[in-house]
Amino acid sequence: MKKKLILLAVSVLTPMLAHAGCEDMMQTWANTLHPEKTLDSALSVCATWPASPALTLAALAFSGDETQAQENAENLEVLVADTATGAIVAHVYQPGAIGQRAGASADIALDTAPYRLAPARRAFGVRMSLDGSSGPKPHGATSLSLYAFDGQALRPVLDRLTIAQASGEWDTHCDGWYDSIKRTLSIGAPGAEGYASLHVAEKTVHSVSRIVKGACVSRNGVPKGKSFRLVYRDGRYSLPTDLQRNG
Repeated sequence: MKKKLILLAVSVLTPMLAHAGCEDMMQTWANTLHPEKTLDSALSVCATWPASPALTLAALAFSGDETQAQENAENLEVLVADTATGAIVAHVYQPGAIGQRAGASADIALDTAPYRLAPARRAFGVRMSLDGSSGPKPHGATSLSLYAFDGQALRPVLDRLTIAQASGEWDTHCDGWYDSIKRTLSIGAPGAEGYASLHVAEKTVHSVSRIVKGACVSRNGVPKGKSFRLVYRDGRYSLPTDLQRNG
């Protein structure tokens, strides 16, 4: 069980992309957009966009106000900048978008997979993760948000789809149970306004660990699968509440 929980932490929190070279611009962007707010540089991330190296992407985290602090939330600024000059091309601010939990560590990563949602609409993703794998009640979750960019404007079109989720309970030695959900996203056929539908494939596994003849033995149940189809409507992909991460 302990090994399984370590694997959970790795799978939930490993960034999609590591990049150095733009970090020195993050404070400049923060000062430009929100001079009155405090940048959480440890949680913020940036990277050159492989689909368009002339552009750089960033997800900046800002400490929340007093009310948000009570709710364990921080604010998120997602931006596209000119790689050569650092000039901001487009940005979108989302107050309270970064939910946190007591006893859990947070992580943000950019997802630059080739999300071609429409012929003239490239998109990229921001993955936000929480890992609470220590202790007798481990939990973790990763969500994916997508942002469409048309060369001038940046617009959120998918809001915090839960793509990985895990929880369990054990005695910190062996005995316990563990549930995990993993979802994969694929691009479907064009639909409303030329935007492709999104197909979500889900796999759920229930695991149990017990001491058997002095050894810790883990057994995985039969994986259960199902699928969903997300349709673009009224400017975004609507999500059922059970697929969306809230904090």
